[in-house]
Amino acid sequence: MRKVVSRDGTTIAYEKTGEGPPIVLLNGAFRDHTIFDALVPELAPHCTTYVYDRRGRGQSGDSPAYAVQREVEDLEAVIQEAGGSAAVFAGSTGANLALEAALGGVPITRLALHEPFFRVGPFPRPPWNITKTLRVLLEEDRREEAVEYFLGSFLGLTPDTVAEWRRGPIWAVNEANAHTLVYDTAICGDHSVPAERLAGYRTPALVLNSDHTSEWLRAAAQATAEALPEGRGLELPGSWHRIDMDVLGRALAEFATS
Repeated sequence: MRKVVSRDGTTIAYEKTGEGPPIVLLNGAFRDHTIFDALVPELAPHCTTYVYDRRGRGQSGDSPAYAVQREVEDLEAVIQEAGGSAAVFAGSTGANLALEAALGGVPITRLALHEPFFRVGPFPRPPWNITKTLRVLLEEDRREEAVEYFLGSFLGLTPDTVAEWRRGPIWAVNEANAHTLVYDTAICGDHSVPAERLAGYRTPALVLNSDHTSEWLRAAAQATAEALPEGRGLELPGSWHRIDMDVLGRALAEFATS
């Protein structure tokens, strides 16, 4: 992987593929750049794609003290590698991070989001002390419990669904990256859509959700799209918190190159 040094000296690893207008892909909780392995080939004929390992994951470095602003600077560093400005596609907690970066003035030309982690309407927010609880579990090296707690308390998955995840092929990755869960809870703040701040954001934005996602994620996507003056929402075929890759690729290529 290629390397770029972020503002605080942390090394961020990234890959560059394809030709065309630049687009940076930003992942959510647990994952590294490989989450986009199926999406990059869909975009590469139309865009120059940049995928990177968020700090604390994969081949990227980390710093002793975490701050959301450091991750904003990481994204900005990758965008500088892309020529100084770029479209951004971000999902899950990565969508929350991308919004923070956009509102902080990072040069994003077009912003595409997939199901940001906000809570709106009747949907309850995660426990107020979720970050503290995760930190205690991680300090005691109870990584499996930390993952289970995050999936249940933060994502709202049932115990049966968590058990299915535990039997799945990527559970080991979940545990390996469990220390970054407190990064993602910090990014989400109080879980509310920052409508007043978004009201002044004039960059074209596309907010996506799957037609088979959770109701709270659908509501969050719709509320985010409505809060963005240049935003529009789009529901696409898929499963829980996932859009079919070929459909997603076409939608992003059209948005990024239009």
